Order: sequence, then C-alpha cells, then structure tokens
Amino acid sequence: MFVDEAEIHVKAGNGGAGCIAFRREKFVPKGGPDGGDGGDGGSIYFLADPSQNTLLDFSSRHNWYAPNGQSGLGKKMAGKSGDDLVICVPPGTLIYDKQHDLLLTDLDTPGRKILIAQGGKGGLGNWHFKSSTNQAPRYAQPGTAGQERHLKLELKLIADVGLVGMPNAGKSTLLRCISAARPKVANYPFTTLEPQLGIVELVGDRRMVFADIPGLIEGAQRGAGLGHAFLRHIERTRIIIHLLDLFPTDGSNPAENYHIIRRELEAFSPLLAQKRELIAANKMDLATDDQALAQLRQDLAGHDIFPISGVSRQGVEPLLEKIWSIQQTEPLQPISPPQADNAVNG
Repeated sequence: MFVDEAEIHVKAGNGGAGCIAFRREKFVPKGGPDGGDGGDGGSIYFLADPSQNTLLDFSSRHNWYAPNGQSGLGKKMAGKSGDDLVICVPPGTLIYDKQHDLLLTDLDTPGRKILIAQGGKGGLGNWHFKSSTNQAPRYAQPGTAGQERHLKLELKLIADVGLVGMPNAGKSTLLRCISAARPKVANYPFTTLEPQLGIVELVGDRRMVFADIPGLIEGAQRGAGLGHAFLRHIERTRIIIHLLDLFPTDGSNPAENYHIIRRELEAFSPLLAQKRELIAANKMDLATDDQALAQLRQDLAGHDIFPISGVSRQGVEPLLEKIWSIQQTEPLQPISPPQADNAVNG
C-alpha cells in the first residue's frame, strides 16, 4: 500500500533526576555529598533512508517515544542516558510541526539525518552544590523534560521526469516500455491508483527516474476522479512529459484534453505549471496516416510534440534523448524558495 501522508506524535526522553546521597564508608566519618548526575534523555532523529518508499509504517503507529535517562546514584555514579531514536522515512519526506503549521525540514537527500526533538538534560547530583556554607546539601536537580511535537509527514517522490495526462493516455504502458517498473495496465480508466517510479537506463550508463501519477480529468481540483493530490509527487521533477492519446476512444479532441490538464496543473500550482514540458503524442501504432498528428501540431503550434508509441516503442528513443539533453543543459528551477531547517526551534 502506498501512503504519502501521516500524522504522528513524537516525544524525546526526559532527563534523569540527580541523586541526593552522602558518602558512607568505614573509617570515613562525616562523608560529604556524593549524589551522581542523572542521564540525558534520548533525542529523536529522522533519517532519509533510500530503502523506504512509503509512509505506511506511520499509519498504524502514531506515537514514537525515545527512552528517558536514568536517575543518578550514590558514589557520584551518573545515570545511564537514554538511547537516541532514529526514525527512517523515504527520501523526499517533508516534516511539519502541526501545532505551529511550520515546515521543519525537507529530507530531500538520501542519507540526510536531522534532529527533530531534543532529549531532556539530566539533573545534577547534590555533590555539585556543596560549599563552605552548605557542606551537606540536600538538594539535587530534577531532569528537564524532553521535547514533544505533533508532526505531519508528507512524501513527495524524488524523480527527474513526471508523466501527466488523461486516464488511459498510456502513461503506465510507456513506463513499462522504458523501465523495469510494472504498473498495472488495462483497458479502462484509472488503472493507476498510486504513483509509480521507474528507472530508465540509456546507453553510456545514463539513468533517469520517471514518476507516473494517476490520470487527471477535468474538475480534479474539485475532487473529480482521483483529485489532484498526487500532483505533489511531480513537484520536484525537472521536466513534465504530457502524454496525449492521439486517438481517444471517447471521441474527445487531443488538443482540448491538453488544455484541460494544463488548467488542472495551474490550479494546483502555478510554479508546477511553469516547469519545462514536452508533449508526447501517444498510440502512433494506430495511425494509418499523419493526419491526426498534423492536426495536433496545428492546434498546439509552438509546442514540442514527439510522436511515440508505448506499445511498439516507436519514437521513444528520440524522446528519451531529448529529455536527457534538457536535464544536462537547463538548470533546475526550484518549485518553491529554499526552506531553512527549523527542526529544533520552537
């Protein structure tokens, strides 16, 4: 099951209390204070783990606690500190403080580790407070509480290229054609119910990651079809491939279908709609002449249109080479201004 949103509660460990104790040994009369310090509570870290690809683990477990530090002991023995808790999430996970509606961090790099909740400090034992005027202090510090947060996790897949289009435009077929991914393919709408990733390998040890999302229909911004929440998964891509069915079975106009999807992209995010786009006119294996392609090029004059067939692989190689060329020559435009890490603030 693919889960891309979750809400959880995290609580770092409390610091252990300092100890009130006095030295008691044979032949040592009136021994002084020797209460040990409490141990620190465990902190909570989040780690972008490439082996993870969904937030499913958080749908059944909502509370995550780091262990507390132990209290101090006599003979100036410090209590054991609580172990840190490292929570693994997929790369591309955004972590929000739900209470303050604040983006804490974006784990967009595999292997990146960030502190989210600081463990409490252990209290000092009573031997720290002895003085010439207070030689037998009967006071020790309590440990401080660990940081506690209500978090919202949101996953945005990390891919180079995003595939968009109407249901049954052939996105899943194309992904199966160019990669080892095996999304479901069938002759009915919305066969893709969750985002799919595929790694495309070109000659010369070149690789690109493609993301296929469920098809969009008119009114997706208002919840029609599967809605457009899955569009977040192509926000990080450098290029959008807009797949058009050149011969729609419902008799619709491919150019009008293009404009419908464009309106949905703009409604979701104007920045997403401004990404570099290539148009792939799919199902050329059904064409008996160039009339449909010529009409599409006339209706969408000024756009880059690549005639392809995901079934026969016709025209696929030139499209992939063009995508690679764009990736190497055009700078990546960020989808939003850089966010500073606010992980241990607030």
